[in-house]
Amino acid sequence: MSDKIDYIEFPSTNRGQTSAFFQAAFGWGMTSYGPDYDGLNDAGIDGGVDQGSGKVAATMAVVRTDDLDAAEQRVIKAGGVITRAQFDFPGGRRFHFREPGGNELAVWVARE
Repeated sequence: MSDKIDYIEFPSTNRGQTSAFFQAAFGWGMTSYGPDYDGLNDAGIDGGVDQGSGKVAATMAVVRTDDLDAAEQRVIKAGGVITRAQFDFPGGRRFHFREPGGNELAVWVARE
């Protein structure tokens, strides 16, 4: 699998309330990864609710790739602007970028 949207991240000012809303409204399950992050379960796509200080401003699609460095170079060559340099997180490594129309996305690679 390379260069496919496979995750969506929802920023929140109150992770508990956002997660409870998704559970009540849609029946999605949640897995807590600490006080600032919940993973979505059974939502049709993997995702999470983030209330950490580094959360993005708007809902963000996350693209999975096989080669993070190559994907970063393609993003830059296509006119994307890196908004957060590559960093490690549980499960892999990723970077954030803004495409020319203003949407922020992320690209990630799984930890091997």
